[in-house]
Amino acid sequence: MDVMERIQQAVDSSPVVIFMKGTPKMPMCGYSSRTAQMLEACGVDFAHVNVLADPEIFENLPRFANWPTFPQVYVNGELIGGHDITLELFQKGELKPMLEEAVKKAS
Repeated sequence: MDVMERIQQAVDSSPVVIFMKGTPKMPMCGYSSRTAQMLEACGVDFAHVNVLADPEIFENLPRFANWPTFPQVYVNGELIGGHDITLELFQKGELKPMLEEAVKKAS
């Protein structure tokens, strides 16, 4: 399977997916850590992909959705953004309902 197909499969595997450096329990970057903490604070299950564990995904993910940085958060297969956008949605109280709706819709 080609790397873009593997990325698409990861995006499709869960209603909420974060591509991050490290894991939620062992983040390897401050932005990834804070973004995963925001997702956890919303109280919904989410999948994660450690881009440091897969050099092909690390190299190609920026091309997948034309987003150059990590982390990347996908909701219902759509890129919502990275740390800054996730933080803005979280602070406005919009992130939790968005994630809850995505999980509900996937059930």
